Amino acid sequence: MADWTDTIPEAAQAYIQGRHLDEVECIVSDLAGVARGKAMPGPKFAKQSHFYLPNSIFLQTITGDWADIEGEAWTEPDMVLTPDFNTATAAPWTGDVTLQVIHDINDQDGNPVPISPRNVLKRVVKLYQDKGWTPVVAPEMEFFLVARNTNPALPIEPPMGRSGRRAAARQAYSMSAVDEYGPVIDDIYDFAELQGFEIDGILQEGGAGQVELNMRHGDPVKLADEIFYFKRMIREAALRHDCYATFMAKPIEDEPGSAMHIHHSVVDSKTGVNIFSNPDGSETHYFQHFIGGLQHHLPSAIALLAPYVNSYRRYVRDHAAPINLAWARDNRTTGLRVPISGPDARRVENRLAGMDCNPYLGIAASLACGYLGLIEQRSPSQEFVGDAYDSDEGIPRGVNEALDLFAENTALRDVLGEQFCTAYSAVKSLEYKAFLQVISPWEREHLLLNV
Repeated sequence: MADWTDTIPEAAQAYIQGRHLDEVECIVSDLAGVARGKAMPGPKFAKQSHFYLPNSIFLQTITGDWADIEGEAWTEPDMVLTPDFNTATAAPWTGDVTLQVIHDINDQDGNPVPISPRNVLKRVVKLYQDKGWTPVVAPEMEFFLVARNTNPALPIEPPMGRSGRRAAARQAYSMSAVDEYGPVIDDIYDFAELQGFEIDGILQEGGAGQVELNMRHGDPVKLADEIFYFKRMIREAALRHDCYATFMAKPIEDEPGSAMHIHHSVVDSKTGVNIFSNPDGSETHYFQHFIGGLQHHLPSAIALLAPYVNSYRRYVRDHAAPINLAWARDNRTTGLRVPISGPDARRVENRLAGMDCNPYLGIAASLACGYLGLIEQRSPSQEFVGDAYDSDEGIPRGVNEALDLFAENTALRDVLGEQFCTAYSAVKSLEYKAFLQVISPWEREHLLLNV
């Protein structure tokens, strides 16, 4: 036991110090970002170096169905899962002393399993590294706290605040609005501290009960791991206070949706210098090419950034969500925004990703588009001036269209890996087929007696 616990992060060591470690949760992310794996007693975990899961966990849809890959036999071979001790962190909401550990996933020959979302992101990061670059990201997480909803047929409602009223909309940046559900926020801070995660800030967003959590910039894989952990932790914090946390892109009608804005920069691996800035502080051709790559390839990557039917309900004109591929400095109506910063922190913010996307895949897709722009030396459009909601949309508006564009972009599929892309498309197509079998309340209200 002492051997492996000596290698885990300080926060995890502090959490179990002087206590009996009851349980270790051995987890990985599936395509949806759901934690899959096994829980085992702490002493048992200490005695084994790996365990197995079938590769079919990456072919399961959000509804629990299983997708088939054309031309491949359904044999469900085992994958080998090995703990990445750098990811060990507390699960402080549990009743006993529990640690979570994300595992690396290889096949039985020791090769990374290409359809694992974490491996897809590692693949993209390595492409940068092979060019002498280090990608840096800073994600923003938006989510809603909502009243408990045990009947899916009923609309989602905002949570009840400490005032006895339901959380109000259109209160962006209001401290009083955040105070309405302060106990949940307090638990999020407390859990984050115990898990060793650094929160850059929490604020009230524009929707009723909508919160934004900002994270410090850093390594893409590490931050994707943290978002993966944060989603589970935030849900647990909400449940302690008789409400839900949801990362749906659009949970409440007529309210803004929830995004996962991704800030990108790229530094020279040897010097640590931001390649987006010249020594005199001006913008480099790398900066322009990165934006050009995002503009050219993002339509094909929307299938990963907006993975569900509900995702496209977020893309509403004049509703705090970009619907275009325009870029501009300090302009939140564009899909690609260049925030105010000094030369060292020059970066590009991709505002198109929804919070419902798998963090590994959302970050991988966005970085892949920027990488292709650098390699292909893509030139961006002219900087947009004015309200970009009046511009052409330029992005797919539904799952089918998004998957068609995803299938056609051979350059993007080569970066992400063809085996992954094939599996992802199969899963998403099956999910969409299941959705089409559901008759909605809108259809019953307006079509039952009128057509």
